[in-house]
Amino acid sequence: MTKLLYAVAALTAMLGCASGAAPAGQRALRPVEGRVLTSAEKPAVRLEFPEGFRYAGGQEFILYDVAHAEQHFFVDADAAGKVKRLYWVQFEGYLPDNTHAYDYDSPTKVEIGGLEFFADAFPVSTAGPEQRPDSDGARARAFLTSKGYKMAGDELMMQRLVHLLDEKKRDELMIIYAESLDGTGLDAASLKPGGRAAARWPDLSKGLLERATKGVRITR
Repeated sequence: MTKLLYAVAALTAMLGCASGAAPAGQRALRPVEGRVLTSAEKPAVRLEFPEGFRYAGGQEFILYDVAHAEQHFFVDADAAGKVKRLYWVQFEGYLPDNTHAYDYDSPTKVEIGGLEFFADAFPVSTAGPEQRPDSDGARARAFLTSKGYKMAGDELMMQRLVHLLDEKKRDELMIIYAESLDGTGLDAASLKPGGRAAARWPDLSKGLLERATKGVRITR
């Protein structure tokens, strides 16, 4: 069995429902009702996602042995589970046994619901084997697969939004919005520098950011 299959098996065993009791040794996930996720702390916010999305579930784990991460997923998917659009929400904080801090240098910042977010966009291909099965991205894909979901194609555009809770920079709220490039005639390689459609990326990424930020409503 490959490392990825072991990771999927382990994740399947540990999956918890946001509205149910947490297994022994596992934190209770932040509650979700319909399209609304409520966080009582770090930060204390209410996140509401647009019509057309449904909650696909959540999970928590220790990331790289240095941070605690809690993920939640809202998907726009067809009856077969093919995901056209996705919101991936991640609450993450370093463990008390280290002194690490998050470091983001994106020049683009946006405000949503009074919170400031670093904003970065990327064309991404998920084709091929996972380079790090223990990464948060690999765990996210394994979770969605276990729930019967798969992105509509391996070529995506992703908008990352990161809010740091305070000056210590040890806790963050990350929201990733992803759209499938399926049916557009584009792929990630074509949109990267030197690609045949690289000139289109500034406009595409601008539109992606607008859709990502308008799609989620944050109240404190």
